Amino acid sequence: MSLQFQGITKRYGKTVALDALTLDVAPQSFTVLCGPPQSGKSTLFRILVGLEKPDAGQILLSGRDIVGDPPAERPIGYVPQNFALYPHQTVAQNMAYPLTLARFPKDEIAARVDRTAGILSITHLLAKTPDQLSGGEKQRVAVARGLLKDAQIFVLDDPLVGLDYKLRERLMDELKSLREELNATFLYATSDSLEALTMAQRLAVLDQGRVIQDGEVTAVYHQPSQARSLDLIGFPNANLYPGSVADGTVTAGPLRHPAAGLEEGSAVIAGIRPEHVRLNPEGDTAGTMQARVTLVENLGGEAVVYLDLDGHSLTSAIPLFDRAPPEFDSTVGVRIDPADILLFDGTSGQRLAGSR
Repeated sequence: MSLQFQGITKRYGKTVALDALTLDVAPQSFTVLCGPPQSGKSTLFRILVGLEKPDAGQILLSGRDIVGDPPAERPIGYVPQNFALYPHQTVAQNMAYPLTLARFPKDEIAARVDRTAGILSITHLLAKTPDQLSGGEKQRVAVARGLLKDAQIFVLDDPLVGLDYKLRERLMDELKSLREELNATFLYATSDSLEALTMAQRLAVLDQGRVIQDGEVTAVYHQPSQARSLDLIGFPNANLYPGSVADGTVTAGPLRHPAAGLEEGSAVIAGIRPEHVRLNPEGDTAGTMQARVTLVENLGGEAVVYLDLDGHSLTSAIPLFDRAPPEFDSTVGVRIDPADILLFDGTSGQRLAGSR
């Protein structure tokens, strides 16, 4: 079942939550919408499931506009940010509710509830009521109920926020496996770019109510079409600097790049991902700059190293399999290959031709 958002606009007074948003969601894909808080993710999902109406635009399911359809008639399962559990019902009854509404046979409801509870490790909670659950347990029940609807599209609005890391990691894998088993379309929202990169087959980057880039997840990461896309996707955050063109060279913070084809005096934004900032490179030291280490985060397999380079903050990410991280306040050699620098228009943020 194909899903298309065409020119979706939503305003709350003078605030524009969605600004003519357009997005094609590939059938049977795991598509992740990633953006900062207030970028429009939850609003878009509430419009999709029928809890709100857009001020303009269409939502096409297999070519038919469903904007006027009531929520119950939309073949969409929904896991909202808030748990929205019925306090007087047990966990099993809460989970079974969408299937009960659809008049499924009782034995099939019981089997599907048991199976989904097993996947989400909540079988031991089935006889309890919501007031007997922790926040994380309520969250897992809400996810289970949303996934039990007889639907072809499932919408998950930041469903793993607040869960401990190990449980989040396991549920990420389980949700991806479940999507394949159901052969359904999963539309998933998160503000966590690491979670987005882990989960997504296709990734849409939202900012200020618009999709600024979408595509295969590796393409979005390695070939950002907007400076904001580079800024929002990836951990640690990319290094971004405003700059300008002078004497045939882009100068932006500590970055230098040939300005072939760029107008003298034009404003640019230059960026480089931390994994491309090399420390203490071996061999030829030509082009190596000296920087002071201001902070080191040892993550086990890699270290995130924060640097001061001639008064500019710079972040590097280095693997640790054959080296130790640098010491705090030490001086290290830094090398940046101009081929790894990405250039964007200083006004529009659009990627400029000729960079990487």
